[in-house]
Amino acid sequence: MPLQWTIDHSKKFVHIVVLDGPLTLKDMEEHFDAIAVADAMGYAKLFDATRFQPVYSDDDVMMMGARLSAYTATLESGPLAVFGTDPALEFAFRRFTNVSPSQRPAALFRTEAGARAWLAEKAAARMAPPQGPILPKKPQTRLRKKQ
Repeated sequence: MPLQWTIDHSKKFVHIVVLDGPLTLKDMEEHFDAIAVADAMGYAKLFDATRFQPVYSDDDVMMMGARLSAYTATLESGPLAVFGTDPALEFAFRRFTNVSPSQRPAALFRTEAGARAWLAEKAAARMAPPQGPILPKKPQTRLRKKQ
């Protein structure tokens, strides 16, 4: 399998690496399924695509979109940082993010350092308390008219 991933539940982080060989729809589906089963879809994801060799058709892209729709209907999606320098990577990244119904932040970087810094920024923003005073909610009451 050309994809390898490590899930760190304590850090809520998934590190995905493209190994040697072409990357197919089946490979992507297997990795999404494993991450979903591990209850890690909401974690930040660092995707190392430095050895990226995509092999997919337009139908494959649509199938991936359908699978992602099913996941995002019930699972939160964490931020995604992809890094690599292959010119085909930018095109694949744009296609992937366009078919994904997720509203999560996703960005493409040329370096791992840039991708990690961006993910750290996103993690800090998620952990930061809301700005401004937090006012207690007023209890909702309804008055019934006497009949």
